[in-house]
Amino acid sequence: MPDFHALTPALLVQLEAIVGPAHVATAQRVPAEEYAAYGQDHTEDLHFAPDVVLTPGTPEEISQIMRLCHAARVPVTARGAGTGLSGGALPVHHGVVLRMARFDKILQIDERNLQATVEPGVVTEAFQNAVQAVGLFYPPDPASKGSCFLGGNLSQSSGGPKAVKYGVTKDYVLNLQVVLPTGDIIWTGANTLKNATGYNLTQLMVGSEGTLGIITKAVFRLLPYPKQNILMLVPFRQEAQAAEAVSAVFRAGIVPSGMEFMEREAIAWSSDYLKIPLTLPEDIKAHLLIELDGQDLEYLYKEAEQVYEVLERYDVGEILLADTAAQKDELWRIRRNIGNSVRYNSVYKEEDTVVPRAELPTLLKGVKEIGARYGFKTVCYGHAGDGNLHVNIIRGDLDDETWNVGLREPISEIFRLCVRLGGTISGEHGIGLVQKGYIGIALPDINLDLMRGIKQVFDPHSIMNPGKIF
Repeated sequence: MPDFHALTPALLVQLEAIVGPAHVATAQRVPAEEYAAYGQDHTEDLHFAPDVVLTPGTPEEISQIMRLCHAARVPVTARGAGTGLSGGALPVHHGVVLRMARFDKILQIDERNLQATVEPGVVTEAFQNAVQAVGLFYPPDPASKGSCFLGGNLSQSSGGPKAVKYGVTKDYVLNLQVVLPTGDIIWTGANTLKNATGYNLTQLMVGSEGTLGIITKAVFRLLPYPKQNILMLVPFRQEAQAAEAVSAVFRAGIVPSGMEFMEREAIAWSSDYLKIPLTLPEDIKAHLLIELDGQDLEYLYKEAEQVYEVLERYDVGEILLADTAAQKDELWRIRRNIGNSVRYNSVYKEEDTVVPRAELPTLLKGVKEIGARYGFKTVCYGHAGDGNLHVNIIRGDLDDETWNVGLREPISEIFRLCVRLGGTISGEHGIGLVQKGYIGIALPDINLDLMRGIKQVFDPHSIMNPGKIF
């Protein structure tokens, strides 16, 4: 365990001089409810109070903060919008929280090179809307895109529904400005589509969960915006068949821009939560939400016909083809709010499992069998086209001992099943705090030792988001 030091009054005075009194929050200076939020995210019911929350406005201010904290051995945790699901932004060793909300500028949209330079506090959907206004496209779209920050997406290499066709956050990052734990400021790469110059520090930073440094600028590549799309909601009478149909669509030569799995309870809870009426016949057990996109609507309808031909092999109900933008929006709102609806209904643990897509039926069956053996309920949904299944374990009436200790073994069983199927224990939420006890299931010691060595090179005093991943 690193030898962390407490935040002293003298250090607090120095930190306040850097950012200004208006950008310093402590438990004594702000309302209790507001301050409590800085120690929480969307992960279960966890809370860790920081000693101080700073809201810097420039990379140079962060550099000065990090130099002081590095010298004083005070832990620092960067925080975006707080929408994470692995406890990645929780200050488990207290210390300083760096709130990145003032880094909220889109600095440049380069239409000639299809690139954009942005700060990490920009809300993902706001960035998508800004580039769409000039005919460009930034595909990564996590469910919380209306509130999450790009910096958090970078830290977790977030995905979302469109990852099945377009890839995840890491696939769109060209270059990053980073403040290291020592206070040094670097650029990790170049604003080019190709770069074979030295180690790929850019991709090392993406997905490092804020443990190696603080991203202060990002250069993203963009695509032309796909002007047309078709969206269909496909009901299945058997969950396993819904999972099997995913791989069959790809084998038919079709690459959807979205292919989302929702078991019955997931879609029912979300539609109820949003007050969106949705008829669910008693015999329907799961749905696939399938989107096709591109520039040519006639071609998309031909692809849709091919999808229908694949689906004819399965026991499906009446397929809904969304025929208006409003109907499409409603269906996507239902999908994107499943997590919120689960949170509304119960305390829960969300496991971000991922396997090769053809193994999804086996994973789903295994999850249900494990839940039945150990006496807990799960609500499952996710990015089926990626083999990424979100397993929500519902607390319900489970007692404290079962919830806090007894679930460790069944969760381990779920993760071991993922690994046996060729998958791993997190597809897009990261390891953070809540999954670090399971990382040995997915990675051998030699891999973990290499990662710890990298952490030591970047962060010799281990002050940067300590207590995460390992």
